[in-house]
Formats: sequence, C-alpha cells, structure tokens
Amino acid sequence: MSYQETIDFLFSAVPCFQQQGAVAYKPGLERVLAMAEVMSNPHLSFRSIHVGGTNGKGSTASTLASVLSASGYKTGLFTSPHLVDFRERIRINGVPVGEDYVVDFVDKARPLLEKYAPSFFELTTLMAFSFFAEQKVDVAVIEVGMGGRLDSTNIIRPELSIITNVSADHTQFLGTTLPEIAFEKAGIIKKDIPIVIGEAEGEVRTVFAQRAQEESALIYFAEESGALLSCEDRANGLYLHTSKYGSFPAQLEESHSISTHVPY
Repeated sequence: MSYQETIDFLFSAVPCFQQQGAVAYKPGLERVLAMAEVMSNPHLSFRSIHVGGTNGKGSTASTLASVLSASGYKTGLFTSPHLVDFRERIRINGVPVGEDYVVDFVDKARPLLEKYAPSFFELTTLMAFSFFAEQKVDVAVIEVGMGGRLDSTNIIRPELSIITNVSADHTQFLGTTLPEIAFEKAGIIKKDIPIVIGEAEGEVRTVFAQRAQEESALIYFAEESGALLSCEDRANGLYLHTSKYGSFPAQLEESHSISTHVPY
C-alpha cells in the first residue's frame, strides 16, 4: 500500500476517537501490553518523560522536547492529535516519522489487528514506541491521550511524570467531579518516580499527594517553587522569566502551538 492508502486503512480499520467519538474509546492496558510483548516491549528500550493533565500537556511536552533536543539529546516526541499529517504525532528532534516506516509498521501489525482489535490510539502508541526504540532515542517525551490510569501510554516507566492541571474534561469517561478526574490522571504516578504537578488545590491536590505517598514518589508542586516569575506569549513562542535561570525563549514547534485538548 502507499502511504495515503495506509492512513486511509488505519482510519477505516481501527476505531478512532477523533472521528467516531465514544464508541472508539477502549480503556485498559491489557491489549497494548499484550501487543507490546509480541513486539519485544519497545517501550522499555528508552528513557521517557510522561506528560498528562487537562490543558497544556501538548505545549508542555513540545517545550520539553525542544529543550532536550537543543541540549544535544536525540529526543522523541509523541503527541495527539495531528493537524495536517498523521506523521506529526511521532517525531525525533522535530522531524516526523517517515512515510515508509508508517507503511511497514502497519503492514507488519496486521496480525495484531486481527487478534487484538486495538483502537487507533493503541496502535499509534505502539508505532511511536517501536520507532523510538528502533532509532535508539536518548529520551522520549510521551503525551497522555486521555486520563492517565488506563491510557495506552501508561505502560512506560518514565524518569519523570508531569500533570499540568485538572479541570472537567471527558466526564463520561473520567468522572463527573474534579477529584474523580484527578484520580484518573494520578494513575500515571508510579512507584519511586518523581511527579511534578503544575496546578492543584483543595481536593485535587489531596488526590495527587495521597497517590504519590502510596507510590513513594517524590512530588513537586510547581506553584510552590517560585522559579517562574512571568511568561510572555510572543510570536515565535513563549518567553520565560525565572528567578534561578534568567530569561530565555521556550519556542514551541509550529504544529503544537495550538490546544491538543481533543484526544487521539
């Protein structure tokens, strides 16, 4: 198949939340773990940073990837959804995955489609992990698709987890109250792995603190650090003023300068 035929096949053969809505949502880690094992567990082959939250997770992931890439690390970035081309979801140092890789991966994954009937996002997640493993990235920044606890990306064991904030989103899946939603997002907090929280107060803060305690994870509330003094939104990205590191640009890659609130 050609690249476009492969993309058409993906959108028609596996359930896609972006196009089909709730009927395409398949929570749980059983399928993705089983498929990952068939693929020799590529998600265990590279270091990673996991980014979740309601708003700002795409911008946070892109900023982190840009900083790491500029620092000399071969950096993978997995985000969703895409704007123009599917390949925007999977990049290394800002360069999208090649069309040939997408075609080859989908062709090789056909037996998995028949056996496990994965969602579009589950298959896309495995594609990203396989690509990052094959390309031997130094680190990959992985954006959560929806929630966290049952999200396909939650099979990784990151060096650091980040939750930007919590507000009412996808209440039909994640819960109708902020503490319920926070519980789902707190599912990316793992044993002995540090967690940074962007914004949290009241019951939401309590949910995160309790989860971190249960997992013996160091928890940092960014609002308490005092490092960020102000943030300017400029034409070419954000410009940060800090108390410890001076002032510097945090340029976002163009295709991720908009909200990624709609998952998958």
